[in-house]
Amino acid sequence: MAKRTQKAGITGRFGARYGVSVRRNAGMALKKKSAKYTCPVCQYRKVTRQSVGIWSCGKCGHTFAGGAWEPYTRASDANNRIIRRNTDGATTADMAYIAQQAAIEYERALNAGEIDEEE
Repeated sequence: MAKRTQKAGITGRFGARYGVSVRRNAGMALKKKSAKYTCPVCQYRKVTRQSVGIWSCGKCGHTFAGGAWEPYTRASDANNRIIRRNTDGATTADMAYIAQQAAIEYERALNAGEIDEEE
């Protein structure tokens, strides 16, 4: 017999309201919010959200600021990389990442017609 209903997950409480894409986006955000993350101090998977932007580890008690839905955002990763580079010097992985980003930006500019390819 065919399945007659679909799994709604955490957004099942919204019923048929608000539209599919809104419920899907809300479901992804709510999953990120309630997930457990790895602590930067003790490396255990015990970090949970206390309130918007405040995250704490249930094992070691370390509390820190992060994103609204995830403790580590792309901006915080970039900032941590910059701080580490200033203190330790650039690593090989950092240099490869910088070169990769430069190549991507060059391709975007080339495709957008901002620069001309000279052969």
